[in-house]
Amino acid sequence: WLDFLRWKLFKMKKILKYLLIIFVALNLLILISGKSWMYKAISITYLKGYSSSYINDFIYLPANTIKSGKHQQWATASNYNKAKLPEFIKSVNESMETVAFMVIINDSIHFEEYWHGYSADTMSNSFSISKSWVSTLIGIAISEGKIKSVDQKVCDFLPNFCEGRNRELSIKNLLTMSSGLNWDEDYYNPLGQAAEAYYGNDLSNLIKNLSVIETPGKVFKYNSSCTQLLTFIVEEATKETISEYASKKLWQPMGAKHPALWSTDVEGGDEKGFCCINSNTRDFARLGKLYMHKGNWNGLQILDSSYVKDATSAANLLDKKGMPNTNYGYQFWLAERQGFPIYYSRGLWGQYVICIPEKDMIIVRLGRKFGPYMPDGHHEDFFQFVDAVLEMYP
Repeated sequence: WLDFLRWKLFKMKKILKYLLIIFVALNLLILISGKSWMYKAISITYLKGYSSSYINDFIYLPANTIKSGKHQQWATASNYNKAKLPEFIKSVNESMETVAFMVIINDSIHFEEYWHGYSADTMSNSFSISKSWVSTLIGIAISEGKIKSVDQKVCDFLPNFCEGRNRELSIKNLLTMSSGLNWDEDYYNPLGQAAEAYYGNDLSNLIKNLSVIETPGKVFKYNSSCTQLLTFIVEEATKETISEYASKKLWQPMGAKHPALWSTDVEGGDEKGFCCINSNTRDFARLGKLYMHKGNWNGLQILDSSYVKDATSAANLLDKKGMPNTNYGYQFWLAERQGFPIYYSRGLWGQYVICIPEKDMIIVRLGRKFGPYMPDGHHEDFFQFVDAVLEMYP
């Protein structure tokens, strides 16, 4: 027994030695790189049992509040929850860890189901669904005359950003993800720009030090820095934080039930416009209804119908291979399924607000995982969710 104990002690010491080496090496890497924000990233992810962001990590991040006003309830259809999910989508929901799935037709909730302890009131991170909300606020600022048009130059609002070729950049280039900025949208690089934008503590400095390195307005390249620049433009144009403007122009007029949280880089700091409006299915769905009604909300024209049309139409761009890109508008994804044109908001790990105008249908899905990328830029699970609902409501 003594030999066994000595052997176990030797093994434990060896393991502790390796762990100490890894710990020291990691700290040296962080200190040398100057990326002290990684400590926050590690504490929120690896020390919580995750390897990346997740839908309830917002509880560990600072945020500003999007205030709500008088609640306007969704109507509930007479056949509410009478339809059943097709068998094939049940395995998708299980493997992708869907937490919420809702179908709205003709402005009435026809179906909703929740898993993993979630409910209609549970707050969740929308990730890049926020991009569509920021686009909408740009459209509202244009209708109010605070921005002249989508062709106005970024430099008119952010003069400190405008050195060199940055002067070429227009708001439309940002909306259509054709900025030509030196940004790498890599969600798996712990030292990358996307990670620093998400976990870092100086979003403004990170974004405003970017440079245009390719001709804007030519090639579609999905890029979260585009939306963050749009966020700063909204704030400069309106002289309000984007959370305040979103509350006045969207959250309150559309009768959101709950206040939302918009994650910031530091306490009271800059909202992460490229992601991170934290809310629930029923309030996320309100954006879909606004666009389905061409910017009108129960008689109130919140957003100009011409902007709705442009936002949900393909921009005249090329993809990286030089072929026409037809799957993106103004911070909205575009697709077609079973002969139906679709536009939708998409967030990391499979957050969706999907609009099928010809069916007057909105689909909201929130979850912890998404399917593989398809060659056309969409995710496999997106089509599966659409197919499931079209089977439920042919």
